Amino acid sequence: MSSMATIRDFLAQKRIAVVGVSHDPKDFSRGLLRTLRERGYDAVAVNPELSSADDAPCFGRLADVTPQVDGVLVMSSPAVTDQIVQECAKLRIPRVWMYRAGGKGAVSPQAVEFCEEHGIAVVPGECPYMFLGESGWFHRFHGFIKKISGAYPA
Repeated sequence: MSSMATIRDFLAQKRIAVVGVSHDPKDFSRGLLRTLRERGYDAVAVNPELSSADDAPCFGRLADVTPQVDGVLVMSSPAVTDQIVQECAKLRIPRVWMYRAGGKGAVSPQAVEFCEEHGIAVVPGECPYMFLGESGWFHRFHGFIKKISGAYPA
């Protein structure tokens, strides 16, 4: 389970890479990228198959992003997450958030273990919208359900 301290630390960073941004402008990943930007984050998109996302450059891999980011929000399959956290370690990126709303999301147990072994602060799951404040009713409701079920981060 994630800790609130780790979540707050991640969200306190202003330069964040969103890895796995979709081609589809209506996709959840693109909406989250836009929300981060609207809230003052210097959020950059990473997807090797895109050259831009919402009229901003999209990078092929984390090593291409300059200046470097302070955290990485992973919105990919768990198999890709394993590769991404290894790249984070090589680049000395100290924070990783593995997105999950339902199902496995981007969470990989091996990637979580890798982060912990390499001193990378990790949020293994959770939807950032629940913690951004002033999110829509659905995200607040999601957080409420997690609180009453005991699954909300302490």
